[in-house]
Amino acid sequence: MPEARIDKWMWAVRIFKTRTIAAEACKKGRVTLNHSQVKAARMIKPGDVIQVRKPPITYSFKVLQAIEKRIGAKLVPEVMENVTTPDQYELLEMSKISGFIDRARGTGRPTKKERRNLDDFFVPEEEDDFDFDFDFKD
Repeated sequence: MPEARIDKWMWAVRIFKTRTIAAEACKKGRVTLNHSQVKAARMIKPGDVIQVRKPPITYSFKVLQAIEKRIGAKLVPEVMENVTTPDQYELLEMSKISGFIDRARGTGRPTKKERRNLDDFFVPEEEDDFDFDFDFKD
């Protein structure tokens, strides 16, 4: 049965852009194989389920083929199956919607479009309109 290193496999199926980034994710504990954390040199085989935590969600992939050479994007479905649950994708949508509220430190002022989105999001509570009709008699 063919086996492959997990960092090479994640790079080959385009989960990570470089193999170095894939190895760092393993080192930081963001990659699990069958619900246990793994090192970059761990060997995987077909049938294994890999979970990759890329905040804010955790992706799950089922290994169909163990490969170590990078393949074209069109061939990826033959090598892996995405088994990420729909609730994780809902979590991603929610973070995208609320993403402009939590601005990263040092990103500067909001653009005009971001400012309008913020204004639309934070609708001020209706203020009481007091009409003061004063009758001043001299």
